[in-house]
Amino acid sequence: MLKKIATGFLAAAATTALALSLPSAASASSPDYDDYSDYWGSVYSKHHQAKANGWVGVNWDHDGESNEVHVKGKLYDLDNRSYDEGGKCAYVKFEASDFDHDWSPVYSKKYCGYPGYKKFHFQEHDVFALRAKVCQIGLHSNYPKKCGSWEYIYTAESE
Repeated sequence: MLKKIATGFLAAAATTALALSLPSAASASSPDYDDYSDYWGSVYSKHHQAKANGWVGVNWDHDGESNEVHVKGKLYDLDNRSYDEGGKCAYVKFEASDFDHDWSPVYSKKYCGYPGYKKFHFQEHDVFALRAKVCQIGLHSNYPKKCGSWEYIYTAESE
């Protein structure tokens, strides 16, 4: 009987020690963004056949001269037509402006799979502003079509 109690106690202690040594799921997936954190979207393609939404977090260095921007999101394919009927995939693209206000493409994602979605994540450094545009794109195409307008999801001025 004493052996069973001791074995149970050791198992519980080992499990607790392991649990305490691992980062929690919440802290591992969502680091603290003390400088700026907000949800963005939904951003739509023309005719609302695709959409994207998500979260953006920004941390500045101690001198306030450089930042790191993290974006998480979901891209939804809302086009229920078959490809033979002209159905298209969902496509999202992001552009970032540096501190000299020069825009550059920084990320894009394509997803084919009505009625589902695809998660995405990226990070970028030294961002003054970030914008997103959602489009549709053919299954085997590299040229987005039926794009919505650019939507700003972060600007340094909005902090």
